[in-house]
Amino acid sequence: MSAPTEMEGVAPSTNGVASISAKRKAVDHLDGDSSDDLPLQARVRTKTVDAKKKPKVEPSDGDSDAVNSRRRSTDSKRRAAAKRKLSSEDSGAENSSEDTDESENFSESDSDAPLAKRAKSKSAGKKRASNGNVSSKSTAKRKREEMAKDGTDASLERSNSSKSEPKIKEEKESKPAPKLKKVKVESESDDSAVSRPKPASKKSKPPLKKEVKDEPNGSVSGTPQKKARGKKKAEEDEEEDEQYKWWLQQQGDTSEKWKSLEHNGVFFPPPYKPIGVKMKYDGREIDLDPEAEEVAGFYAQLVGTEWVENPTFRKNFFEDWLAVLAKSKKSHPIKSLEKCDFSPLTEYYAKIRDERKSMTKEQKEASKAEKLALDEKYGWALIDGRKEKIGNFRIEPPGLFRGRGAHPKAGRLKKRVMPEQVVINIGADAKVPDPPGGHQWCEVVHDNTVTWLAYWKENVNDAFKYVFFAAGSSLKGQSDLKKFEKARDLKKHVRKIRNDYQAGLKDELMATRQRSTAMYFIDRLALRAGNEKGEDEADTVGCCSLRYEHVTLAPPNKVIFDFLGKDSIRYYNEVEVEDQVFKNLKIFKKPPKKEGDPLFDRLDTTILNKHLQNYMKGLTAKVFRTYNASHTFQEQLQNTPKDGSLPEKLLAYNRANREVAILCNHQRSVPKAHGNQMEKLKNKVRALKYERRKIREQILELDPKRKRKTEYAEESDLDEDWIEQHEKFLEEQEKERLAKKLEKENERRKEEGEELLTHLDPPVKKTPSLDRLEDQFEKINERIKAQKLAMVDKDENKTTALGTSKINYIDPRISVMWCKKYDVPLEKVFNKSLLTKFKWAMETPGDWEF
Repeated sequence: MSAPTEMEGVAPSTNGVASISAKRKAVDHLDGDSSDDLPLQARVRTKTVDAKKKPKVEPSDGDSDAVNSRRRSTDSKRRAAAKRKLSSEDSGAENSSEDTDESENFSESDSDAPLAKRAKSKSAGKKRASNGNVSSKSTAKRKREEMAKDGTDASLERSNSSKSEPKIKEEKESKPAPKLKKVKVESESDDSAVSRPKPASKKSKPPLKKEVKDEPNGSVSGTPQKKARGKKKAEEDEEEDEQYKWWLQQQGDTSEKWKSLEHNGVFFPPPYKPIGVKMKYDGREIDLDPEAEEVAGFYAQLVGTEWVENPTFRKNFFEDWLAVLAKSKKSHPIKSLEKCDFSPLTEYYAKIRDERKSMTKEQKEASKAEKLALDEKYGWALIDGRKEKIGNFRIEPPGLFRGRGAHPKAGRLKKRVMPEQVVINIGADAKVPDPPGGHQWCEVVHDNTVTWLAYWKENVNDAFKYVFFAAGSSLKGQSDLKKFEKARDLKKHVRKIRNDYQAGLKDELMATRQRSTAMYFIDRLALRAGNEKGEDEADTVGCCSLRYEHVTLAPPNKVIFDFLGKDSIRYYNEVEVEDQVFKNLKIFKKPPKKEGDPLFDRLDTTILNKHLQNYMKGLTAKVFRTYNASHTFQEQLQNTPKDGSLPEKLLAYNRANREVAILCNHQRSVPKAHGNQMEKLKNKVRALKYERRKIREQILELDPKRKRKTEYAEESDLDEDWIEQHEKFLEEQEKERLAKKLEKENERRKEEGEELLTHLDPPVKKTPSLDRLEDQFEKINERIKAQKLAMVDKDENKTTALGTSKINYIDPRISVMWCKKYDVPLEKVFNKSLLTKFKWAMETPGDWEF
């Protein structure tokens, strides 16, 4: 069934997030070149000083009489200027009430005041101005009295306009202003800088955000871009202060996930456009209709990969393609996949890929802008008035299902999802996003007990696909915290649970023995519980669904597990178990049981989880896996060397992570590029050793006596051939660097109308001092040591995937505590996405433990 062409270019209405932001109107800002237009860091609060006390200026070591003389001259000029200003302001006070009010606003330490406070200050100033000249006169008089009392020109400089700005800078050198409050601005992810509605002051804050956001270059309309950046930074600082820290507000029943929810729906992939390229069958070109051509294109793009070599993949694809061809209005002779020649289509799509790779800078920027526009419209939602990131708002495009491992449905056609299949979840008072033209939603619901925004059912596995908030959102964070807290609570009950299943290993009731034996494996080996699978699903198993052939017994007490776990990853483990466990397994495998029969024939995951609920609310077999992963990680981190270098500490961290990955069977085959990566690391070490050799030669030239010391011995693994090759590489590298520098310099000269250069000479290097060389020698030793540790780490982790356990099973607060304890930057163990996902863990108190 071909997709309707009306869908192309048609998107849900801009109601929701976009319409809300569009309704915000800009308000008046303070006029003139005031300090409010400057970045926070550039604003200066002057300090009034008692007239009797002279400000102390501590001269630096380089101060001279001439400098001090200039300072005295500057101070006297300042006082004279202040007197002139007093007289001029006295005469002009009656004619300039507006200027006086504006200066009064800025005398309130405007640089540190919140936006809402500034708005109030401005309105108060306007109110005073409306009283006429009397207010202006009294204001001017009061200012003169204050300045006479203080003996400084601070208020004058604050109320003055651009003429007094240089004086502020001069005074900054001799009289330090109070420090501005420092606010940490997180730049780790896009959603940390998102503007969101503030409940405090609706008049001042939203319009400011709107103004900054509307201009593509980040500047406010009608004002210089530099000033706009200052305002934007002020908003980011203020927003960071008011960040929604949901983890400090956890209380009571959390069944209600939100009170209001607005979003713009989902984005559908564009309909297929015929490409005009014909495939061949038995040497003849075949004319296909668009839907059949699209499916043929899916297969053509995979030619040359391992997928098309998979018999199951080929069989499933051909069956589904024939079903599409059967609905075609055009006749075709296709009956055998072996006679099909997809090479014209394959060449076409290869050309498209090459064109995409060779896009110009302008094309890449246009493509990026298009993606950003989509993300701005569909990638955000308003939940309880807060703007939060959505995980994936795109409907999955049609294609060929691949699956993980040896999936029996690999190659099946994933059909195009239509709006009539999509259920939308949105607030009852929010506008429902419009579906593409000519279509309607399957259903619109207002369920605030769930966190999904939309879902549909895909055709291959009859599984539901959901649109959720992003990993760094408050709802996902609450879910993660709840998961890890539940695993942490298990610590209170685990001793009783273990005592009970140990006793149950000898129970007379066979069902109890089987349940206790399964719990033993789930607890000790972190096995997944496992669910029953249909015949058309991948043959993957867990503990409760183990079959006769998956467990081999080797007396006296060794058990060999060999089965396909989740994602068809092989689980192979030889473990020694307790005598009673070994005895039970012998009983469970007794005839008439044979291959294909379940090992635990009186147990399933439902029975097991129902039993676990008796110990703790919400306890399932999966919680054991999270608990054991986090507990193991915390224990293994105790092997961190207290006085070790940063690379040594990170190696200990990754080794602890690897123990958890092995426990959870997060195994992988050795990557194809592993050998090349290791060789690159070896070459990095050799290059550093070559650099160390050159430094050594310079040191020995200055101090030949050091030749006897072992640390200045020759490098053992640098042969002459490698050195010659490396020196040629360095020469070429230097030529390329000079060529780029020459090109850049000539571009500058061309713009300024200067004569172009024909070549650049390499800079003449001076021989450093002996102390400098020794310092370089020590630093390069540390770099070599760090690279060697990186090689060890990479080689040790070649068959384990560390990321899965770190994301899903290890409590992030353990990593935060470890980083604090050993003074390791968190960015060394958490990438950008994890820093965003686990923001809630960053403020964990120092005495916390799992």
